[in-house]
Amino acid sequence: MNKIIIVDDHALFREGIKLLIENEGLGEVVAEAENGQVLLDLLGTLQPDLVIMDIEMPVMGGLEATRKALMIRPGLKILVLTMLNDKANYFEMTNAGATGFVLKTAGKQEFEKAIKTIIKGESYFSNDVLRQIILNINTVGEHTLNNAGLHREKLSAREIEVLQYFCEGLTVSEIASKLFISIKTVESHRSALLKKTNTKNTINLVLYAIKNNLVSL
Repeated sequence: MNKIIIVDDHALFREGIKLLIENEGLGEVVAEAENGQVLLDLLGTLQPDLVIMDIEMPVMGGLEATRKALMIRPGLKILVLTMLNDKANYFEMTNAGATGFVLKTAGKQEFEKAIKTIIKGESYFSNDVLRQIILNINTVGEHTLNNAGLHREKLSAREIEVLQYFCEGLTVSEIASKLFISIKTVESHRSALLKKTNTKNTINLVLYAIKNNLVSL
């Protein structure tokens, strides 16, 4: 069973997430932490598969905690919890190594999907988070992923189609089903997209595509 640590400065919220995870059989919550520093201390003895991470916390927030946690446990998967009014820079969080974002106000089904998707090794973006990124994309400034625009001509029609679906929040298996192709083929297209855009993972790819107007959302 997947081992999970919940990092949030609100005890009642942590308890609610823990109950959801354990009642739905999504994993075993092996520890809770009220800030990033407590998480780092826990990583000295625990080896979780997934950390569910708040962004704004006292002592040490989610951005610094994500960077330092991945230095301790490089293979650690991190699902970021966010509010629409968080002063979050998603480009910094993804570059730090976060592999998913979901709103704290998300429903049970979306939260479950986010956890299952990330545990499988894929990335996950809440549609509401994507909309927030699109609204704020012009204010990203120096934190953009790449200053050079990518011409759509560099991408094949199929690659653009796959990219569009990634930006709409679909998983690899969902894209394969939509396009009637194999999961392996979707993964091959994703690898080509990562190479052509010089991005390191699916979340960076999505942010790059949005910033450079490669898709319509």
